[in-house]
Amino acid sequence: MDTLETKNIKLKEKIIQLEDKIKEYEEKMKKYTNSEAHKKYYQEHKEEVKKKGLNYLKKLKEENHEKIKEYRKNEYLKEKKKKIIS
Repeated sequence: MDTLETKNIKLKEKIIQLEDKIKEYEEKMKKYTNSEAHKKYYQEHKEEVKKKGLNYLKKLKEENHEKIKEYRKNEYLKEKKKKIIS
C-alpha cells in the first residue's frame, strides 16, 4: 500500500511540473501569436496584405489549379464540421 502512495505522490509532482512547463511555453508563444503588434500591422497594411493574397491565388491558378481545389475542399469540410457541431 505504501508503494501506491509514493507512486501517487510522484505522479502528482510530475503533473505539477508538466503544468508549469506548459504555462512557461504558453507565455513564450504569446509573443509570436496574435500580439498587439501583429494586429496593428494588419490594420495598417490591410490593402497590401489582401493584394498579396490575391496575387498568390492568381499565381496558384496558373501553376497548380489542383491545389486550389484541395484548399476549397478542405475549407468546405471544415465549415460542414462546424455546422454539425453547432
